[in-house]
Amino acid sequence: MKIAFLADTLDRQYAGIHIYTYNLLRALIRLDHENQYYLVRPQPKGDLSPAIEIIKPIYRVPGHQSLRLFWDIPRTLARQNMDLVIEPAHFGPFNLPKRIKRITFIHDLTTIKMPQLHVRHSQLLQRMFLPGILRRADRILVNSNHTRNDVLDYLPGLAQKTDVIYAGKDDIFYPRPELKASLDIKASYFLYVGTLEPRKNLLTLLTAYQRFRDRTTAKTKLVFIGKKGWQSKGLMQAYQHHPYKTDIVLKGYVDRKHLPVWMSNCLAFIYPSLYEGFGLPVLEAMACGAPVIVADNSSLREISGDAALLFEAKNVQLLTRYLLNVQQKSELRQSLSKKSLQQAKNYTWERSANLFLNSLNKL
Repeated sequence: MKIAFLADTLDRQYAGIHIYTYNLLRALIRLDHENQYYLVRPQPKGDLSPAIEIIKPIYRVPGHQSLRLFWDIPRTLARQNMDLVIEPAHFGPFNLPKRIKRITFIHDLTTIKMPQLHVRHSQLLQRMFLPGILRRADRILVNSNHTRNDVLDYLPGLAQKTDVIYAGKDDIFYPRPELKASLDIKASYFLYVGTLEPRKNLLTLLTAYQRFRDRTTAKTKLVFIGKKGWQSKGLMQAYQHHPYKTDIVLKGYVDRKHLPVWMSNCLAFIYPSLYEGFGLPVLEAMACGAPVIVADNSSLREISGDAALLFEAKNVQLLTRYLLNVQQKSELRQSLSKKSLQQAKNYTWERSANLFLNSLNKL
């Protein structure tokens, strides 16, 4: 088959969907020698050869993005006689002839379930287009059983065409304790990696960290790695007024290749998010052998299995207790680390690619 990925996410964002799409494509190209892959993207890269790139630039002209999405790209794909078109980032595909099969990836439904955490424009677009996208799709691919359940709750009757394609872990994520000296922090530290935004529930982490410091003489630091996201002002204000501000480190963006060293050497990786479709940083931290403490909601229990310490997302008291226990008990850290490494073995991009190909066989 001639299979086209609408691959704007490869060039326009560098968070979870970008990582998922790039690594799934890389695994597919390595494993699948029967189908030809095409990438519709705004600029040439040549980073996923032998996939063929179809370049559709994005111009800063009013209306161009809509014209490109709804007319130019569909017309090009129809002319090139594609058999299958895949939208890896929720919004599409659109306006294709019926002979061309459509697959849509849904990574989460936060715009539907937690609209207050998104700009109004995104809420409106999802409400307008998502039901039609899901109904027209020949297959719907999701990244966890939790996301699958959310999709089926939102629009019942789609079970027979909805498949779970878990994410995998990159090869770079494995334990690197021997490289701790390369970090610019020599003290012990707790770690969070992800966007700084309200959905990540970081105010709860700041409060738990304050209570942790109030109850111990250990000067364990708290490190945040990630860019500021939407509505991060409240978090920045809380940081500025935090009594232990000098021991809270805002690293900002850190190149992905450096994350394994940070994850390998933390006392614990903390992920207090209110909702996740998958929670890729949790998997990556587990692959590095980090003890993991995560909120007990959405997909996080599913992905972390019995490897993590789980707490209700707003339960500051329990999170504080976990911070104290991990800091004080080396045997607990060792046990959690072993569980993390074992759990992470369940997730590989080869497995993801095979699940994807199995789904194609159902078309």
